[in-house]
Amino acid sequence: MNSLLAYLRLSRPANIVTAIADILAGYAVTLAVLHNGIFSEINYEELILLNLATIGLYGGGVIMNDVADYELDKLERPERPLPSGHASRTGAGILGMALLIGGIIFAYMVSLQSAVIAVIIAVLALFYDFKGKHHKFFGPLNMGLCRGGNLLLGMSALMLALENYFLLATIPILYIAAITMISRGEVVGGNRAAIRYAAFMYAIVVISICLIAAYFEGRYFLQALGFIILFAFLIYRPLIKALQKPEPINIRNSVKTGVISLIVMDAAVAACFVRWEYALLVLALFPISIFLAKVFAVT
Repeated sequence: MNSLLAYLRLSRPANIVTAIADILAGYAVTLAVLHNGIFSEINYEELILLNLATIGLYGGGVIMNDVADYELDKLERPERPLPSGHASRTGAGILGMALLIGGIIFAYMVSLQSAVIAVIIAVLALFYDFKGKHHKFFGPLNMGLCRGGNLLLGMSALMLALENYFLLATIPILYIAAITMISRGEVVGGNRAAIRYAAFMYAIVVISICLIAAYFEGRYFLQALGFIILFAFLIYRPLIKALQKPEPINIRNSVKTGVISLIVMDAAVAACFVRWEYALLVLALFPISIFLAKVFAVT
């Protein structure tokens, strides 16, 4: 039982919930294109398969990250499942690759373009785990591309949605790149310059979502604004504290809140395209992720 729990910890369950929110946000665009944002027109089979795909891709990606960090974690984070011996590095490697392959298979069951996006996400995730994260600039960009790809995966059931709204992927790319910049100080503390850059990137994300809400027919602007304000409040409160005192615990809290608040960001994006009920469904994942974050590590 302890071994199973250790492997579950490796998959970061709270983070996986945020990946599901990406899919729901992307699928909201599909609903807007196909059915004018009508909630009742959801193809549940497609949506379930896309969510299974992202669970595999995200779970596999974060497990392989721990596999890659094994030697470093023995020094810096010996309490983690692999260096502590609660899970084996070989077993984690097998599980991680199996989840990535499974995610690609589930995506293929939706469409060919879904499978292509899933393969790209898997490659980007593995590159980040073993190489990309060590680069000062391309590391955050690499991680951001993974999450941007995940949003596109949510749209991928309909090629027309991808063709018309692929630039939406820049929002999670910028947001996750900002979080990744902040996270580099969670062990030994960070520098204020990186946190200031992250604050600026957060502002671009918030303004971008406002512009989307205003210019996508404009009819959902007011409902989206409520979600946007909540999102901005959640991400800036811990970031300001980390800026004032860039200590490891403050940085860790800012990263943790930033990751979980992806759900609120996704709800805000969804609210730009569909009725508030659907966006509220996305937001309902937020307390679930918070609960899981208290049980399992986020970073």
